[in-house]
Amino acid sequence: MTPAEQSRHAAGICALAPVIPVLVIEDAGSAADLARALVAGGLPALEVTLRTPAALDAIRAMADVPGGVVGAGTLLTPEDVRAAKAAGAKFGVSPGATDRLLRACADEGLPLLPGAATATEVMSLLEKGYTVQKFFPAEASGGAPALGSIGAPIPQVGFCPTGGIGPAIVGDYLKLSNVLCVGGSWVAPKAAVAAGDWGKITELARAASALQRAA
Repeated sequence: MTPAEQSRHAAGICALAPVIPVLVIEDAGSAADLARALVAGGLPALEVTLRTPAALDAIRAMADVPGGVVGAGTLLTPEDVRAAKAAGAKFGVSPGATDRLLRACADEGLPLLPGAATATEVMSLLEKGYTVQKFFPAEASGGAPALGSIGAPIPQVGFCPTGGIGPAIVGDYLKLSNVLCVGGSWVAPKAAVAAGDWGKITELARAASALQRAA
């Protein structure tokens, strides 16, 4: 899968909803219920970060949930890419980008949202053919004003900003013309997940799915 093909697939995933939940899952036993709650609220694209021992099992469980499109976040190595693909991930997300990681995603046919934080990093990925990227860490890298400024000279790249974004500021990102969607964890609070309060999570997802993006 070429970088251009990966970006086309990534753009389609970003178009599914204005928010992609970023999920750190400690117990894979609750993963399917969590996925069903988020999908019911209108958020079908789900990013499970590979930060816990349960992550790959969670991806396997979520891959079977009707209407969901599960992906793997925090891809750092080619081994991560292969494991995520084998577990059922339909897309990948990385905090940055290395040649080995990009090559592995191409070889495995896994659409990737590669991470970039500066104009130089964005340009480097664009030169390789990636027109859809992750802006990370969003808030620490200057937030919506910085991303808007990057969009002025590089309008051909669309972004999914992630990192420090919550309901109070999500609108600042979604109004930018170069933002396709945002990634955020607020739609699946740890306390609600631990309590199995799926109704609460569906309610938060429904509010997030109703957010307006730039035309």
